[in-house]
Amino acid sequence: MTNRDRNDALDHSTEQSERDVVIDIGTVQLPGDLWVPSRAHSIIVFAHGSGSSRHSPRNRAVAEFFCRAGLATLLFDLLTAREEAEEEYTRRHRFNIPFLTDRLCGALHWLAIRKDIPHERVGLFGSSTGAAAALEAAARDDHVHAVVSRGGRPDLADKMLPLVKCPVLLLVGSLDTEVLALNRQAARKLSNCQLDLVPGATHLFSEPGTLDRVSELARDWFLRHLEASSSVDRLPDGSDRF
Repeated sequence: MTNRDRNDALDHSTEQSERDVVIDIGTVQLPGDLWVPSRAHSIIVFAHGSGSSRHSPRNRAVAEFFCRAGLATLLFDLLTAREEAEEEYTRRHRFNIPFLTDRLCGALHWLAIRKDIPHERVGLFGSSTGAAAALEAAARDDHVHAVVSRGGRPDLADKMLPLVKCPVLLLVGSLDTEVLALNRQAARKLSNCQLDLVPGATHLFSEPGTLDRVSELARDWFLRHLEASSSVDRLPDGSDRF
């Protein structure tokens, strides 16, 4: 089956509901955007990197791609509006992975008690520092069944990596040499991990076609590990396996 045939087969062309949500985490309320395709059973929760938000055009493009494959998606802000404003001057939350992980775990708890949102199986999609938070959350919450990191910093979750039991896919641009080295080191500490390079991509995957490739690889990973009925039974060749 060619990539084009696979894309056509996975494009459900089903109805989607899109809505704004407010995630209550203790005394904090965080805004989010939720997309739920009809008959969705799994949901992908996004953890964006430092300096980004739920409005990240790259993550939103990936989320739209997931929805076409029948996966629900949740993008939300890890910081409140006040914290975002403070962050411009203090940078105190940017690399505070335990803090970001607490927020992400709070969102997972909020999701788990909602009866109107599919959450039979949960995947996490993390970017940059958000990938470290996603990995720490997976180590703490066994409801997380798969993780994908896009240009992530898994090294920032170094001590928690051996505790992550779910399948992890690390996606790194082939030209992002420094981050690639950090991902290779982190991958050796993960018990169920695969590292894929995206040829010709730098850190932000801004080169033509590279973000599409990320979307395809991440979609296939989530369908394989979250959707038992998925027709995707293998991953692209050329992967680094650990």
